[in-house]
Amino acid sequence: MYLSAAYHRIPLSDGNSIPIIGLGTYSEPRLTPKGTCARSVKIAIDTGYRHIDGAYLYQNEHEVGEAIREKIAEGKVQRQDIFYCGKLWATHHDPQMVRPTLERTLRDLQLDYVDLYIIEIPMAFKPGDEFYPKDENGKWLYHKSNLCATWEVECHPYFTQPKLLKFCQQHDIVIIAYSPLGTSRNPSWVNVSSPPLLKDALLNSLGKKYNKTAAQVVLRFNIQRGVVVIPKSFNPERIKENFQIFDFSLTEEEMKDIEDLNKNVRFVEMLMWCDHPEYPFHDEY
Repeated sequence: MYLSAAYHRIPLSDGNSIPIIGLGTYSEPRLTPKGTCARSVKIAIDTGYRHIDGAYLYQNEHEVGEAIREKIAEGKVQRQDIFYCGKLWATHHDPQMVRPTLERTLRDLQLDYVDLYIIEIPMAFKPGDEFYPKDENGKWLYHKSNLCATWEVECHPYFTQPKLLKFCQQHDIVIIAYSPLGTSRNPSWVNVSSPPLLKDALLNSLGKKYNKTAAQVVLRFNIQRGVVVIPKSFNPERIKENFQIFDFSLTEEEMKDIEDLNKNVRFVEMLMWCDHPEYPFHDEY
């Protein structure tokens, strides 16, 4: 599979295609200055990103849309060049809430359509406008929903998902790897006892060989397997650095060495859902 900075889309089974690297836009709304997301998306588009991953939960889709529309107005891109993925949050799983929630995303973006709209997590919270509903005792208010076990897949060298990857490849299903760098350490939903991926000795030694960072090696590993990656960053240098993965390739032996790092370690354990009756993360799919 030939990939370049100028063209790095891979085909989907419906005849469309998806860019193999995207910009993740998650941030803690209370801690992120206004305009940060918009600036980052504009930098990403100027750098060559054409895939933007966002969500209603992030409370910044209006900034994402602002950035996309500005770049369209500048003539940098056309709408069809951009692949935008939005997400349905856990408090809006009831069928009658899905369309209005998508329409709200479109209003925030001020765009006519999104390219992909997914269920953010298969477990539901109590329906309503509160993102993280709790009762008077501080316990999570769960909601039973009738969903298939749908989840965009965590995937990185410590959690390589070989069986899932093989199954998806056999059935022309493209995997999108969230947390491809394994870097978030938010204790409310991440197992912080897991070893930091980017400090791994092998990944850093390969980085030195290719004059790349461990993060670039990790991203290259996944895209070389045909896995879409959506690293999140609001740091302009990191945004550019994460995109510079098309000017080198790992050997078959190096790919095998990285695969052998697999520890079946899932960083994102979604600990806030551990008592939910539909909690599925005790075993690898």
